[in-house]
Amino acid sequence: MMLLAGCQVLSPGVSEQGFVPSSNPVTVDTVTRNDRMVALARAQHPRILATYGGEYSDPKLERMVAKVVGSLTVASGNPDQTYQITLLDSPNVNAFALPGGFLYVTRGLLALANDSAELAAVIAHEMGHVTANHGIQRQQKEAEEQLASQVVDDVLADNQVARAAVVRGKLRLAQFSRNQELEADAIGIKTIGSAGYDPYSAARFLQSMASYSDFRSISGATDASLDFLASHPNAPQRIDLALRHARQFGAPGAGRRDRDSYLAGIDGMLFGDTPEEGYVRGRSFIHPTLGVTFSVPEGFVIDNSAAAVTAAGPGDVAVRFDGVALNRNKKLEDYLRSGWVAGLDPSSVRTVSINGNEAAVAYAQADKWSFHIAVVRAGGQVYRVLTAAPRGSGSLETTAATVTGSFRLLGEDERKDLKPLRIRVVTVQPGETAGSIAAKMTGVGRALDLFRLLNAMPPGGSVSPGDKVKIITDQ
Repeated sequence: MMLLAGCQVLSPGVSEQGFVPSSNPVTVDTVTRNDRMVALARAQHPRILATYGGEYSDPKLERMVAKVVGSLTVASGNPDQTYQITLLDSPNVNAFALPGGFLYVTRGLLALANDSAELAAVIAHEMGHVTANHGIQRQQKEAEEQLASQVVDDVLADNQVARAAVVRGKLRLAQFSRNQELEADAIGIKTIGSAGYDPYSAARFLQSMASYSDFRSISGATDASLDFLASHPNAPQRIDLALRHARQFGAPGAGRRDRDSYLAGIDGMLFGDTPEEGYVRGRSFIHPTLGVTFSVPEGFVIDNSAAAVTAAGPGDVAVRFDGVALNRNKKLEDYLRSGWVAGLDPSSVRTVSINGNEAAVAYAQADKWSFHIAVVRAGGQVYRVLTAAPRGSGSLETTAATVTGSFRLLGEDERKDLKPLRIRVVTVQPGETAGSIAAKMTGVGRALDLFRLLNAMPPGGSVSPGDKVKIITDQ
């Protein structure tokens, strides 16, 4: 975690030798001591880390982010406010604030931004929420404390109902009203403009967010509920208002963007899922740590979420894959009959072998849905594959056969060859086009569309020799 507050600068001509340290220095502890809001946020911090994959550690990246936040702190309306910045190891595109100055930014958001000014716009927006809450009446602060506690408790509760809510897209970490969001936009743009950053970066990144949302709606996304857009309205009106605020600083082109230093900071950053979560590669899910893989039919989109791996396809057909702790001596067919499957047809339970692995399958019906359930014992673990389809659908059997039939253990060489995807910054060479560069990307679908999205290329836009661009690769 990076700790940042207002900076003190020695005046010209004052020697460092003449500087006497204070007997009562200002530290994070002294600034935040006895602050109930800070205590609340600090208590929730471990649970947030657990939900967002933990803290992402990269000294080069941390220095780049710290530089941006330091500039904003000095230019903010409350330079004495202490902020604690945490980079989250999550592919979701998100940034949010908790009371007391706790700010969080995911590496997924860092991958989407294209310069320091855009990152500054996002962070300044979140700082705006913190700044706007200073000076509110005591009862308002207590109400906010109760709200923040309830929100985080509801979101991060350690029970299956809450986890399922995450998958269904109900996560709301920042329960701000639309007016508060617009107020934070205004504060944020004023802050980045005062800090010397391009004030138009806010509108630019909002447009990237809109493009990201469109791309996600087609391609699917990891825990969409964990994304920035789940709690921040992203209407054209908001972009228009951001442009109006920016114009107060002058015409486009004013302010610095620091694109080169930003790209240098994110070069080599992890992209997408981690080995501990498993990888989505097209229509296949591959988990190098567990050593298992399976595929879904054409037209399905895999979502590797916090609770389980799910996939959705045509005709409202869906697949869920997860693991369960089961005694080695318990028979799989007995486990299927143990009561966890609602509407189970006991007569359908049978023992099978799936690619050499012990397994049992069964059918169930509930409401207007039919289910195929398979449990597989492989590599010392037990996995569940549930396929659901509307009653009468002819896709249940074929989908279940494809998914369960493709489940297998990975070979040792396959596991060794699997590498996580990373952001790489490359320089466009003479003769190269967006298409030829996108063709170098590995492990992603719709490579050209993703390349254009990550580099904020407008429709019909092209690359020029010497441009620095982001690509995704496992090298």
